[in-house]
Amino acid sequence: METSDLSHHILSRFNADLEGARSAVLQMGGLVEQQLQNGIKALYSGDGRLGEEVARLDHKVNAMEVAIDDDCSRILATRNPTASDLRLIVAIIKTITDLERIGDEAEKLGHIASRLATLERPTDRYREIKHIGEIVADMVHGALDAFARMDTEAALKVARRDRLVDEEYEAIQRQCITFMMEDPRSIRRALDVLWVTRALERIGDHAKNICEYVIFMVLGRDIRHLSIEDVEKQIEAARVARTGSGG
Repeated sequence: METSDLSHHILSRFNADLEGARSAVLQMGGLVEQQLQNGIKALYSGDGRLGEEVARLDHKVNAMEVAIDDDCSRILATRNPTASDLRLIVAIIKTITDLERIGDEAEKLGHIASRLATLERPTDRYREIKHIGEIVADMVHGALDAFARMDTEAALKVARRDRLVDEEYEAIQRQCITFMMEDPRSIRRALDVLWVTRALERIGDHAKNICEYVIFMVLGRDIRHLSIEDVEKQIEAARVARTGSGG
């Protein structure tokens, strides 16, 4: 009986450790979301002070990554997780790496926003940045929501939007090149827009990565180098298999 009580206690502590690590990821994700949203807002609103605040938040994001990574290392060393628990730890370690990199890109947005605030504002108030920024911010939010709910279908829906971000980025690239060729005075502004949209495009890639980790965590399948269509087929096959076994 004592052995049974001890096993139950150890299992409860293990589950608490896993849930604590997962909750910490979502807290870090919330901070990164705030950093990203404020970075985009600082850019199109010309708020240099907000841009500086965004850049300063990066050290908090970095500290959270280190703390969660340490917790995961401790769990791996002391609990020896297997199967789905091991996949959860691996997914957490990978996810916080991508969140930290999103924070780095948001920091760039903050620095650029604080500099652009000192310059004359364009008449369109960087409309193209606001549009692609909203898409990317929505992707990050959706990826974190899919992680919280371990929802593969939601993760796939977010990952699918990466194509839209790539298309927006390519369209802005072409537009900026045209502006620079037609009017050399627009070169500085066009370069600023290109740097910002490149950072946002990378953030979209990181959000897609997080969605891939969700699918790995739930299904145990590494889909990093598969097309979206192939991933959809795998998820559907897994769903059918679960339904069949349940019946």
